[in-house]
Amino acid sequence: MTIKKLTLSPPAPGVPFYTPTQDPPAGTALPSNAEVPTVFTPLKIRALELQNRFVVSPMCMYSADDGHLTDFHLVHLGSFALRGAALTIVEATAVTPNGRISPEDSGLWQDSQIAPLKRIVDFIHSQGQKVGIQLAHAGRKASTLGPWNSHNGSEVALAEHGGWPDNLWGPSAIAWDEGYPTPKEVTVDEIKYLIKSFADAAKRAVQAGVDTIEIHGAHGYLISEFLSPISNQRTDSYGGSLENRARILTETVQAVRAVIPEDMPLFVRISATEWMEHSNQPSWDIEQSKQLAALLPDLGVDLLDVSSGGNNPAQQIKVHANYQIDLATQIREHLNKQGKKLLIGAVGMINNAEMAKSVVQNDGKLSGEKAETIEVDAEHGTTAKADLVLVARQFLREPEFVLKVAAELGVDVRSPAQYLRAPYRRKTQKL
Repeated sequence: MTIKKLTLSPPAPGVPFYTPTQDPPAGTALPSNAEVPTVFTPLKIRALELQNRFVVSPMCMYSADDGHLTDFHLVHLGSFALRGAALTIVEATAVTPNGRISPEDSGLWQDSQIAPLKRIVDFIHSQGQKVGIQLAHAGRKASTLGPWNSHNGSEVALAEHGGWPDNLWGPSAIAWDEGYPTPKEVTVDEIKYLIKSFADAAKRAVQAGVDTIEIHGAHGYLISEFLSPISNQRTDSYGGSLENRARILTETVQAVRAVIPEDMPLFVRISATEWMEHSNQPSWDIEQSKQLAALLPDLGVDLLDVSSGGNNPAQQIKVHANYQIDLATQIREHLNKQGKKLLIGAVGMINNAEMAKSVVQNDGKLSGEKAETIEVDAEHGTTAKADLVLVARQFLREPEFVLKVAAELGVDVRSPAQYLRAPYRRKTQKL
């Protein structure tokens, strides 16, 4: 009798624990003669190679310990990578202690915060997936309570809650809303310190092994506050014109780009509009976002993550399924006309298979056997609305969202090796 020699799964490389190599990683489209929708085709951005177009968007969990990530974050973030998300981005991570949104926010302002981040990075890498981190400063919206901890209707974290309401920083001394602390207008020296803090945090992120970094310039946090003429009423070189209001972002991009590896992609998230067009005063809008986006490729930015709102409680959002995706599309079309090479990420209310597919679908479809890694500039000029699908709340509802979308679209994808006995089945398949 001939005894077959078993081929055992080798251990995942480069991690300090045993787990079998996921080869290929979960969420990878398997060889097939059927057409593979773009959302399950690879994308390469500098040295970052993604097997599909699904990204876990940064989501605040208000669960860190003095800025240090914990086992909660390991399980929370690891669950998405395990189930096929090609890139998982760690939540908004403060570059200074007073830059946290809440006392329980993630931070990367000191070296002791590297190790817990690295533990998460190691696990995500062990699954063959990629991990990024969003670096942020909350500005005048800092020192608030986690959403389940409001106190007598107030969202402000006072000193007794571990907050710092007397040490908020903003471009101008304008409070976020009535009942909120008035921030200190930062000096030019403090701006330089903030920019250096972003760069120092980026260095720590690189030490932890992340694959990409995103600079948070959205949702009414510090950089977003500088961009808006409503919240930024400075008269120096950081206020007034679009160029001046964008200066803190462009200088932060330059500082971060200078300290991360040349082959590491750099992302930026912005609010494409603050939804204040009704106010009859100058505000941040889609046209300025287009102008800003055109500046970013020459600064070394590879992808613009397009969100909206968050800088003013009087915002008026016309909500519909594609209200944020449409903003991303407008910016992408503007960049194409300008001949600028910048990838676009779309966010917002992406909660089903057809919607995820439609965001990134290209005219030219690739079969499973012919789906090759696509370089950064290969897709411009197509009809895709964006290049990556960034999903947040739907991953909270369904950590297996990638696998479910594949099943509903009829795409055969790899499941985690340990879960192969329980694959997601197409609607036409029997149990």
